[in-house]
Amino acid sequence: MLVIGCSGGGKSTLAQALSPKLNLPYISMDRAFFWLPGWKLRERSQIRSMVADAVQEDRWIMDGTGHATLDLRLPRAEALIWIRLPRLLCLTRVVLRWIRYAGRSRPEMTEGCPEKIDLEFLRYIWNFEKKQARDIIDGLAKYGPDVPVFVLDSRGDADALLALLERRDTD
Repeated sequence: MLVIGCSGGGKSTLAQALSPKLNLPYISMDRAFFWLPGWKLRERSQIRSMVADAVQEDRWIMDGTGHATLDLRLPRAEALIWIRLPRLLCLTRVVLRWIRYAGRSRPEMTEGCPEKIDLEFLRYIWNFEKKQARDIIDGLAKYGPDVPVFVLDSRGDADALLALLERRDTD
């Protein structure tokens, strides 16, 4: 299962909450594939190789949009959750996360990558829907036309999904 969306949308939080409920191993793309300590990005070929290996496992839940690897992930995904929250909410969450983890790496990030905010990152969030959504839609059409897509466009949607799974577990 894939959980994608804009930074600050709650991908990691949701994927980590779903992981035990669905008995799926959790994979953070940021920690597992993208970043080395000191915010050094791995080489693209190495990222692709690592993602290709990871998706060969039978079951997993992976958070991270990474449209450059949708061709590897979508054909192996059982479902996709696309978090599409308003950009001002995403920006607010990123600022709050930066305050919370100031000078430290958050749990789903590679150790040695302390939380940071810069203008480039803020622009990415502000323009996410305009610039990234088309790549995601194209990737879905090309690599995962039969993958069920669940769009969460409010904070309550994620809570409702988790509550639904909670009721399932108690029935």
